[in-house]
Amino acid sequence: MTKRTRIFVGILLAYVVGVSLLMYRQLEEIDPRYRESAEESLVETAQLLATLVEGVSRDGTLQPDALGPVFQALYAKRFKADIYGFEKTRVELRLTVVDRGGQVVFDSTNRALGADHSQWRDVKRALRGEYGARTSPDVDNDPGTSVMYVAVPIRVADQIIGAVSVGKPVQSFGQFVQAARRKTLLVGTISVVAVLLLVVIVSVWLVRPFGVFADYARYVRAQRSFSLPRLGRRALGAARAAFDEMRDALAGRSYVADYVQTLTHEVKSPLSAIRGAAELLQEPMPDADRARFVANIARETQRIQELVDRMMELTALESRRSLDATAPMALRTLLQELATSAQPAAEARGLHIVLEAGEGEATVEGDAFLLQRALSNLVDNALDFSPPGGTVTLALQRHRHSVDLTVRDQGPGIPDYAEDKVFEKFYSLARPQTRKKSTGLGLPFVKEIAGLHEGRVTLRNADEGGAIATLSLPLNK
Repeated sequence: MTKRTRIFVGILLAYVVGVSLLMYRQLEEIDPRYRESAEESLVETAQLLATLVEGVSRDGTLQPDALGPVFQALYAKRFKADIYGFEKTRVELRLTVVDRGGQVVFDSTNRALGADHSQWRDVKRALRGEYGARTSPDVDNDPGTSVMYVAVPIRVADQIIGAVSVGKPVQSFGQFVQAARRKTLLVGTISVVAVLLLVVIVSVWLVRPFGVFADYARYVRAQRSFSLPRLGRRALGAARAAFDEMRDALAGRSYVADYVQTLTHEVKSPLSAIRGAAELLQEPMPDADRARFVANIARETQRIQELVDRMMELTALESRRSLDATAPMALRTLLQELATSAQPAAEARGLHIVLEAGEGEATVEGDAFLLQRALSNLVDNALDFSPPGGTVTLALQRHRHSVDLTVRDQGPGIPDYAEDKVFEKFYSLARPQTRKKSTGLGLPFVKEIAGLHEGRVTLRNADEGGAIATLSLPLNK
């Protein structure tokens, strides 16, 4: 087995092990997440039923008798509810009401009427005025019969006169857990097979760069005259090209996987909103509500379109190793043009854009269109986070070998938890005025443009409040 083969086998094994660990982790997390969702619903149901009992027990004496006919009729009902492909036909919710001593005075299933539940964890805590929850099997040593319970106190005149315990069999949502696990395993298996096929194809391409050295050796033998500088440049160019090709092939696999995963996550929310609105539109409703749901579909569709467009721009930018064409650019002139073009948008929001006076001009070698796009993104961010009547300040500061272009706002600044995340793809903070988030691709776009110009971009909190974005570029030599 050659070294190249061993390398590829090692990469494949590392990938398979990594995916296996990830899949194991995901499968283990599915059941707890469903239980958390079910418990949250049980809490609300318990509070609702406790309030009903409190309403008929105002003299301090528990009066749960009215619940009996309700649950008898409820259990007798048969219906059909299609829940993402699973059909539900009956109610499985359970209810017990205990007095202040923990004795059951009402049981919707009539299994524990008169029993002492004072030592059950959920009831015991509820009678103390605390939140109580437990999971217990109906049949000992049979986890398949487990039931989740949530108990809340019944209060009358600030006195706890009993507790309501609401239960739901775990098997009622177990089918959803099993379906989620099957889907996760299917996606993981398809991912592994697809990547294995991709690596096989890439491995064929990767063999070619190693042949460059053999071609180069033949070229050297064919030369009639010996020129060490020319041979050195050709050898360096061949090695660099081979290295770039291998690097791109190896990195591309995880790059694509990460992009697909993050894009899927971001598109999931607007798609759910569109689906929900579309389902509601199928029902009769007032014209005003119908117009509102149609507008919601249009808004979420536009959000997806913006996300895809920005992602395509960023992907195209990341695929470039260098600028195709550059020209000398006067940065103060660029800032003046940007301030002028952004002034109408600022005035519409009651904001001001100020270009600080500076000494002299600074010229860099770069792409005028890309730098204008980068600065526009920074200005748009500053406008979004500025309060009404605020000022966005543009400035140019020249150093010995570089120049800083700064955009400062008077907004709330960057929270501590977000300082290390603002340049991550799809990460976005809610705008103070609208509470809406952007696509989260603007700052990564600026970062790529800065890298192509051999510069860098930073975003930090200003000492006097607000945030300050700095685009640093090397000066012409």
